[in-house]
Amino acid sequence: MNWFESLIQPILTIIADNVYPGVFLAAFLETILPPIPSEIVFPLAGYSILNAQMAWPHILGVGIVGGSGATLGAYVIFLFAKKVGRLGLLKYMRRIRLTESKLLRAERWFAKYGDKSVLIGRCIPGVRELVSIPAGILNMKSGKFLLYTFAGSCAWSTGLTAVGYYFGVATL
Repeated sequence: MNWFESLIQPILTIIADNVYPGVFLAAFLETILPPIPSEIVFPLAGYSILNAQMAWPHILGVGIVGGSGATLGAYVIFLFAKKVGRLGLLKYMRRIRLTESKLLRAERWFAKYGDKSVLIGRCIPGVRELVSIPAGILNMKSGKFLLYTFAGSCAWSTGLTAVGYYFGVATL
């Protein structure tokens, strides 16, 4: 088993055994530790809903719980970026596996779309992991950040959960 499998396997087991708490934990962790891909976590949650013979409205419930976990994780990153600022981030970037080119890309995205970049960015792979940083650096209002992050994260989580559920139905 490689390092990635050893990192994600316990999370996948938690989701399979305890859908809602597992999804919250996985969404929180995948926001802070990008090697945990939501593109695996949420479809698995959808498939787990199907396997547990839970009704399809649980897709929305899992989406909201996942959005909540992701929002909490994103808020931690937002507060960190807000506290240390751009210069502080440049010092820590090697430790958090953030390159200056990724930081510049996130800042350009935020400059182009403004606060809406948080809402839109939470639904775009590669951007969703970074959008909290320029929002924090550029002092976006916390309430607006939380609202946009929650809405975008719920949409992302619900969509991927539905994919897992409906692909599971298709294989039955």
